[in-house]
Amino acid sequence: MERRESLPPLNPTRAFEATGRLLSISKAAQELAVTPAAVSRQVRTLELYLGVDLFERVKGRLELTAAGASYLAELMPLFASLRNATASLRTTTRRASVLKIRSPATFAVRWLIPRLANFHRLHDNIEVQLTTSSAPLNFSREDLDAGIQLGDGNWSGVHVQRLIPNILIPVAASTRPVKPRSKLQGETLLHSLARPEDWTLWLKEAGMLPNTGRREMRYETSLLAYQAAIEGHGIAIAQEALVRSELNSGALVAPFPFKLDRGTHTYYFTWPENHKPSESLKVFRDWLVALVIE
Repeated sequence: MERRESLPPLNPTRAFEATGRLLSISKAAQELAVTPAAVSRQVRTLELYLGVDLFERVKGRLELTAAGASYLAELMPLFASLRNATASLRTTTRRASVLKIRSPATFAVRWLIPRLANFHRLHDNIEVQLTTSSAPLNFSREDLDAGIQLGDGNWSGVHVQRLIPNILIPVAASTRPVKPRSKLQGETLLHSLARPEDWTLWLKEAGMLPNTGRREMRYETSLLAYQAAIEGHGIAIAQEALVRSELNSGALVAPFPFKLDRGTHTYYFTWPENHKPSESLKVFRDWLVALVIE
């Protein structure tokens, strides 16, 4: 008989997904309607089951380990799919207020999700179902109301709303000294496979030759590269807006003053031209616009 791998325990996995997404045990407990102690126990149960640490405390803050960040990136779309499947069984009236949005994982985790709680407080009649993927949006083949996509915004068949500036900066852990005059020689550069050109573009514009005495490590997404930088594994090339919290807290530092603004090549909120936007979509779009112009 073929041996099948068992699924992880659902409640501990759910507790980890909420804690990792919010980076807060107390906020996860509030979302799950349980006590913080219960969330901590559930997360520890999952760590024991997997045999790895998923979180660590850095200067009193809860941070994902590299294993935890990778596992979270895999779990988020699975839980989103589960929520979608559940929502599909609800009444027609309730489904009319469901808004299906897709976003790249890094943008979702580091910019959109921390702000969604405020949207839900303001508009508790609209349920946002968020899924993640870096693949180009295709509204003719996907059941989506709108999405967020990285590029120049020049796509046919869609309306676009520019979101955050795409300003690239090298970042490193504050505990990992970097000498700006070294021009990164002897350093480990952390790359994202989803954005392979970012380091090359920044090095060129900063007047530094590529591949000169530098080591390199590559990760599937920028989300993982940023986490590796936070843990001191090297220097990541980051979108400044997506690491603003860590720069403000001191968890990350920007050792070089030069910043590369990619201009029109950035994140856009997009929705199909050939569909009349629902009232829920208009509300969500206006909320996003208000965030961008603040």
